[in-house]
Amino acid sequence: MGNMIIDHATIVTPCGHSACKGDAMSRLTTIKDGCVIVRDGLIEYVGPRADAQDLMAEYKKDKSDISFIDAEGRALLPGFVDSHTHLIFGGFRPDEFEWRLKGDTYMSIMQRGGGIQSTVNATRATSEDELVNRAQWFLDRMSSMGVTTVEAKSGYGLDTETEEKMLRAIRRLADKDGQPIRIVSTFLGAHAVPKEYAGHTDEYVDLIIKEMLPRFREMTDCCDIFCEKNVFEIEESRRLLKAAKDMGYKLKLHADEIVQLGGAELAAELGALSADHLLHVSDAGVEAMAKAGVVATLLPLTAFTLKEPYAPARKFIDAGAAVALATDLNPGSCFSGSIPLSIALACIYMKMSIEETITALTLNGAAAIGRADEIGSIEKGKRADFVMLNTDNINILPYYVGMNCVKTTIFGGRVVCENP
Repeated sequence: MGNMIIDHATIVTPCGHSACKGDAMSRLTTIKDGCVIVRDGLIEYVGPRADAQDLMAEYKKDKSDISFIDAEGRALLPGFVDSHTHLIFGGFRPDEFEWRLKGDTYMSIMQRGGGIQSTVNATRATSEDELVNRAQWFLDRMSSMGVTTVEAKSGYGLDTETEEKMLRAIRRLADKDGQPIRIVSTFLGAHAVPKEYAGHTDEYVDLIIKEMLPRFREMTDCCDIFCEKNVFEIEESRRLLKAAKDMGYKLKLHADEIVQLGGAELAAELGALSADHLLHVSDAGVEAMAKAGVVATLLPLTAFTLKEPYAPARKFIDAGAAVALATDLNPGSCFSGSIPLSIALACIYMKMSIEETITALTLNGAAAIGRADEIGSIEKGKRADFVMLNTDNINILPYYVGMNCVKTTIFGGRVVCENP
């Protein structure tokens, strides 16, 4: 944990300890010529520098190990939260990318033996050390784009041994000395029905409920499921998620990605933290999520890669729901963790304002993983995770289409990445 003073910053942040909903997503607090004082990795002061002179002088006198940053007017945002990734996996699937270019669909690729099962086969054969080393490469790239918290799912094991191996790899990465990113794990044993349970989905759900959920409860807080037609349908998803909730898991869903199944409504019924993807969500699902306070985590990179219609961000926001944005980094449907491209797609194609997009990638992303009380905004008492841009103008974020305009990434009051 670091001690730091950031001076002469243009501070831009959402505020609060829960997700911003509807119109509130566009209400950012801006402090020109601002100052942030960090003590032991937590924000002690945020406000105009003119009001912080005595505190700064006292702090400098008390502390010898202070980092000082003159922001020179640049924009200072909360660290980005990538709240949906499949960071841990074995193997790659570039052949499937080529198949999609020739017109194959996501589900047709699964039916011909590709898709998730292909990565499952590779992950089962990959050592834990190799999973850790590969994921670290991605984490370092994410840090350079301003990500300070990332969610990492299991789900490429689909058996108890490999799912546990993936969760151990995530824990090792999270506990690694000098790690530049906070890592939050999610158990996704119900990512697909493994080949050894083909035609016996209920039996696989039983295995997850009776063996995996109890075994992994101390390793992770959240349980996710791919609620989709011909994968885990509504009743199977309800049964598994209710069991997980009874054991104390927080709930997340892959919902209504391929067809309109009712996953959004199920997320609202069960009080999930988030429902994700939502490309084919119904109007009733939008309203139910808004009413229940379930975060809609939208993944524009996946829609872009699959050449699918983008999720209806405006419907969610106009209905008073909270929207988060995440990358969905994975080896199949979206082999990208690009925050810059995600921002551009959200603004250009999903009709989100830059203010809404910033909220979606910070405070609402934190809410989608149950961490809004400690991260996601620049407020006293929260963790000192920041992104400094190379300009004072936040509109540069979508304007630099797919290009990185992050100058400095700060995690826990320490500079962890400095871009040229």
